[in-house]
Amino acid sequence: MSGVNQTQVTEFVLLGFSHVRPFFFALLLAVYVATVLGNSAILALVSLDPHLHRPMYFFLSQLSCLDLCYSSVTVPKILANTLQPRATISYRGCLAQVFFLMGCAGAECALLAVMAYDRYMAICRPLHYAQTMSRGVCVATAAGCWLWGLLDSALHTLLAARLSFCGATQLQHIFCDAPPLLGAACSNTRPNELALHASSVFVGLSPFLLVVISYLRILATVLRMPLATSRYKALSTCSAHLLVVALYFVTANLNYNRPSSGYSPAADVLVSALYCIVTPVLNPLIYSLRNQEVWGALRKAVRTQGTP
Repeated sequence: MSGVNQTQVTEFVLLGFSHVRPFFFALLLAVYVATVLGNSAILALVSLDPHLHRPMYFFLSQLSCLDLCYSSVTVPKILANTLQPRATISYRGCLAQVFFLMGCAGAECALLAVMAYDRYMAICRPLHYAQTMSRGVCVATAAGCWLWGLLDSALHTLLAARLSFCGATQLQHIFCDAPPLLGAACSNTRPNELALHASSVFVGLSPFLLVVISYLRILATVLRMPLATSRYKALSTCSAHLLVVALYFVTANLNYNRPSSGYSPAADVLVSALYCIVTPVLNPLIYSLRNQEVWGALRKAVRTQGTP
């Protein structure tokens, strides 16, 4: 199909803002501030409190880094566009959003699987835990998660850069992501679609299956524990992670595995907001509300700051 070569595209018009209500700016700003404060607090507590220098909290700090990246890649630009009469994003800015957003998505899928394995080792094989989950292993594993996500996003970004767009370059969205770009392209999108399906299996489904397997093993071990208090303690350390896994994989699946007919524009904005805006602000709350160690570290930090 003939069309305008992609090198001539200078910007995209984001039509999703026509479905955004006037109060959206204030609400989104409040959510973004809460995201930054909540995840920064997790990072600071894990870094400063020696009691939190353990694999579980190291990986939690990595999750907070990813959530900060998620929000910062999309939300500031969305906030700026809500104040403009015409919502736009440059072509290079759009590709940058695709790269970092999908990089964070792939890294978080892998990290959630690693966090499930960490809980499996702590509960099912406690005698081998310290050796298996040493500091060096944790750092290397976290770096591997980031690299895995960035390599995946590099593939999608390169494929997106080869797309051509005919006529007005308009996206039915509030930020740049792979599915809206494919919907606006007039060139062959089959390689991009195949790459997205492959990523759904290897980057999305495979880590999810590892999470499921880890928790089935954990459940089997917990049910064999003789004391109810031991069972409750073991499960309580997993409940927050399970909730985060469910929230993340459900919203990610809705965002990247869309029905063939697609979503309505308003539903598209809602799904993307849940995936990239709401999830990062909920994760630190989920991990903090029932975690006495995090609350203890926070109280200790507040007392230290209040001491003259």
